[in-house]
Amino acid sequence: MAEVTQILSRIEHGDPEAADKLLPLVYDELRKLAAARLANEKAGQTLQATALVHDAYIRLVDVKQAQQWDSRGHFFAAAAEAMRRILVDRAIRKKSLKRGGDRNRLDMADVEPAVPPPKDDILALNEALDQLAELQSQTAELVKLRYFAGLTNKQAAELLKISPRKADSLWAYAKVWLHDRIVGEKSTG
Repeated sequence: MAEVTQILSRIEHGDPEAADKLLPLVYDELRKLAAARLANEKAGQTLQATALVHDAYIRLVDVKQAQQWDSRGHFFAAAAEAMRRILVDRAIRKKSLKRGGDRNRLDMADVEPAVPPPKDDILALNEALDQLAELQSQTAELVKLRYFAGLTNKQAAELLKISPRKADSLWAYAKVWLHDRIVGEKSTG
């Protein structure tokens, strides 16, 4: 992993060839993160893990906007954030009126008298996560790493440089806080 850190440093200094060397080293791990995240999306998702990795990677290593990477962990945290933003952007586009976003798409084979609400409302989660970040940035970062990057609590704790016990506590708090914001918003909205 020291090689990854060295390549990240070269990217930071504007070396255009470094980005080509980084992808093979981190691709498998990024693909696992993307696949885990897409597994939580609604059925009918057209975005594939490979495309999500490539879109996120392009955002991460854009030589024109050099990023500063403190560590491998920082890079993967940024990858989780990039994947989050890509999924949120796609959800916004899908909901836009010009694309019929105000209509519910149903598979006729699945039509029942009452259609339950979607399990995963990425836009409501994104809004609630932004609110949480304003109040408790570390807790919001933990959620991003757990939810969008698919990391375990132990892995996220390592990246955030906190104890697993503290991560457990923050995760429990975040789940309740986010649930209250998302469910409360839907019942009042």
